[in-house]
Amino acid sequence: MDQLLHTIDADNLNSLSADSKKLALASLELGKVLYLPSYPFHLEANEKTELLSDKILDGKHKNVSFDYRTNRLGGFQTNANLEHTLKAFMLRYAEFARELIDSVLPQYQDGLLWGRTSYRPAEIKGRVSSKRKDDTRLHVDSFPATPVNGRRILRVFSNVNPFNEPRVWHLGEPFHQVLQRFAPGIPSYNYARAKLLHLIKATKTLRSAYDHYQLNLHDNMKLSDDYQQTVKKQRIDFPAQCTWIVFTDQVSHAALSGQFLMEQTFYLPVNAMANPEFSPLKQWEQERLATLPI
Repeated sequence: MDQLLHTIDADNLNSLSADSKKLALASLELGKVLYLPSYPFHLEANEKTELLSDKILDGKHKNVSFDYRTNRLGGFQTNANLEHTLKAFMLRYAEFARELIDSVLPQYQDGLLWGRTSYRPAEIKGRVSSKRKDDTRLHVDSFPATPVNGRRILRVFSNVNPFNEPRVWHLGEPFHQVLQRFAPGIPSYNYARAKLLHLIKATKTLRSAYDHYQLNLHDNMKLSDDYQQTVKKQRIDFPAQCTWIVFTDQVSHAALSGQFLMEQTFYLPVNAMANPEFSPLKQWEQERLATLPI
């Protein structure tokens, strides 16, 4: 367990020493999950009454999404009162997550970019989906429609389950081992294909070489039944009222069960890291013996 998690057992982040923060940063960049068992995100009384149900979803999405930069909300049943409560709730979590990163990982402050805020009120266990979209299968994160151009995907999760039910994950093998297993079978980047995907609006921006390789890695991991069944994995139960931080583009993970989860995505340029050589981008460049155009 200690090889996979770095525990920060503090409810007051102001008490963290400079050495504790350096150790947390090093552990995160090496591929560990920063686990904060005593740092919950608390719901307010009206939020407990109105938001602890999967019936708030619009039926088309598995989560409520919020864009901190534009103040836009999506994925919920259209209702003015619900929208007001949800927006305040999502905004609070976004700021909670940002304050957490700023406190524990101050080196990232200047480089951190906002991604989406998500609330997942539906149970993930038993959900029917294709293998590519099945998050109960081990994978590293990559977004088919949203290229990140080598930036890190840094996520803050909080289990807000009111029934003391855990969010259950599997954590898999280190990133370099995943690369050794799958990289040889991934075809080279095709710029013309990337341009076509952008032209037909399959991607929001041009898919970079890095995004091509990382997306193929994501897909190949999920599509391999043999890999899913035989690879060494560790079950982690994240209890209710805890929080964790992880680079999901690097850490092989799967969500097996759980309901009522908060999630904040940030993007981080590789050059903002203390040790850029640990990033998937640099490991892919080493694998391909080339600097990837991003």
